[in-house]
Amino acid sequence: MPARRTSPASSGASEDSRGRAELPPDLAEDIDAFLAFLELEKGSSRNTLAAYERDLQQCAAFVARAGARRWKDVGSATLTDWLYALTEQGMSVASMARKLSALRTFCRHLVREGRRPDDPTELLTGPKLRRRAPDTLNVRDVARLLDAPTPTDHYGVRDRAILELAYSSGLRASELSSLTLTQVDLDNGFVRVFGKGSKERIVPLGDSAKRAIETYLGSARAKLVRARTGSALFLSDRGQAISRKTIWALVKKHAARAGLEKPVKTHLLRHSFATHLLSGGADLRAIQEMLGHASITTTQIYTAVESQRLISEHDKFHPRGRRK
Repeated sequence: MPARRTSPASSGASEDSRGRAELPPDLAEDIDAFLAFLELEKGSSRNTLAAYERDLQQCAAFVARAGARRWKDVGSATLTDWLYALTEQGMSVASMARKLSALRTFCRHLVREGRRPDDPTELLTGPKLRRRAPDTLNVRDVARLLDAPTPTDHYGVRDRAILELAYSSGLRASELSSLTLTQVDLDNGFVRVFGKGSKERIVPLGDSAKRAIETYLGSARAKLVRARTGSALFLSDRGQAISRKTIWALVKKHAARAGLEKPVKTHLLRHSFATHLLSGGADLRAIQEMLGHASITTTQIYTAVESQRLISEHDKFHPRGRRK
């Protein structure tokens, strides 16, 4: 980063009745146009749009206090001041990296649209973000979790199908909750998933998951159907599509029932799905497609998990390992 400058005074941007900064029109309009571009052209999700809006509104309020009225008036020095201000507020490295990423994407959009001649973020350096290897369950613990739901109860049959599918196909909680009957092809053994940004992908369905879903459809789902039930695959006790929060709760409940010591969330099954595939020899590109990652870089984090496992095995069993 360039040498630190004095932060601008807190004048130049007032707040509306909800406490949000009232920005100069040109600053606000460019953010709105960018969000519309993400929604209409890129198909970004509501959560993604909300995150971009929060980060860019925060940055815009800062540069407005520095005296800028248009984005083409904003230089890299002012943006550096913003990053230093975030540091002084005690913001985490991960949050700062996310905000800088949002700002870079926005500024590139401004250049493409002719709203400014250059990208002021090109010379900015953000905090070093070290990605931690994701936590996972071993195969034995996964089996304990999947066996935890009570098979004689229709909720247990449903929960078993959800857990089996989450592990078999690496689905996110949001993807599980939004699945419809037509998205699951039991005859051909695959599930059609609409992930982030409504991007479609085809994911294989394992035999155990297939049997669990068949059992659920053959007996349990009918007991959850209500007058206004639609085509959702997994139903709540009100006959509506099961929510993400309910899925999170049932995963936590069954993990406790299985006696698992570590905190278990739906994403832990997704991480375990990818790591176990990699350990079994699956191609990293294939795992990327099944997870719905836009970049192979995101998927490569699982290679760190496998490397750590191999090192642990070496230390444990090699005659010259680091056993104590």
